[in-house]
Amino acid sequence: MNRSERFYRIDQLLAARGVMTRQSLLDELGISWSTLKRDLMYLKDRFHAPIVFDREAGGYRFAKPEIGPKYELPGLWFNGDETHALLTMHQLLTELEPGLLTPHIEPLLSRLEAIVSKDGQQFDDIADRIHLARIGMRRRNPAHFGVVSRATLSRKRIRVRHYNRGTDEHSERELSPQRLVFYRSNWYLEAWCHNRNALRRFSVDAFEEVELLDQPVNEVAPAKLKEAFGDSYGIYGGKPKHRAILRFSAAAARWVADEEWHPEQVGRLEPDGRYFLEVPYADETELMMDILRHGHHVEVLAPAELRGAVGKVLREAALQYPDHGGQR
Repeated sequence: MNRSERFYRIDQLLAARGVMTRQSLLDELGISWSTLKRDLMYLKDRFHAPIVFDREAGGYRFAKPEIGPKYELPGLWFNGDETHALLTMHQLLTELEPGLLTPHIEPLLSRLEAIVSKDGQQFDDIADRIHLARIGMRRRNPAHFGVVSRATLSRKRIRVRHYNRGTDEHSERELSPQRLVFYRSNWYLEAWCHNRNALRRFSVDAFEEVELLDQPVNEVAPAKLKEAFGDSYGIYGGKPKHRAILRFSAAAARWVADEEWHPEQVGRLEPDGRYFLEVPYADETELMMDILRHGHHVEVLAPAELRGAVGKVLREAALQYPDHGGQR
């Protein structure tokens, strides 16, 4: 990290931990003692940072502000992850139903805009230069999303009419909302379904009708939610039952080797440039979509059921493109 980034890191460490020993600061920053001394002196002399060495505590800390120049670091610098997080948070907040959390959201939006802005730049200018593409967002009814959000926060049940795109069926459900999840540009609700007496995850845009009920929700422990949804592949719930073994071409490996498909994945780069990826899954639906987008650059080695399912889809797709001039 450069010097400016170190200043902010020192500020964050002291603010978060209270007291930091010399060695812990050196380890966190990866610098020499002489460099740390210069950084601390610069922070105190130029930015009026109230940093002191507390002999009793055995480390550096912020002292209580005294009368004098205000301690303030100059414009902020963010890395890619931090910028994405701040702008995504801003975008998500602006999409919530008007009036749902207005008293809380408006001050937070103003604060986010002030944080992201730097060196006199306006937030709108920065947002215009850093675009967050929302590919694949499905249309939803804002009023339905508002009721679902309100029920989730107020811990009330809802009654919904749900459309299952997979089976092309409609059903009436009574749900106890547990939490909302934003995944791949769409909102999902994890809820206890009283009709099925089990945890289920629903795409909010698939709700055709939503009614807020006055009954309190059936609370589900976070550990149960993690067991049901946390270890699954993508948005489809369920405890992993299989492990997919995939082999990517050397061309695809240049991208896939740096991607995370699942927190528990195992990857291996071969001397010839090909890449082997092993991921756990319960439902193959989303995994197949990720596999198929790589076309002939990936081969499913195991399990046989997944290999057969992918092969079947590819063979059926090939029938759409016969060799005789595109005529069917």
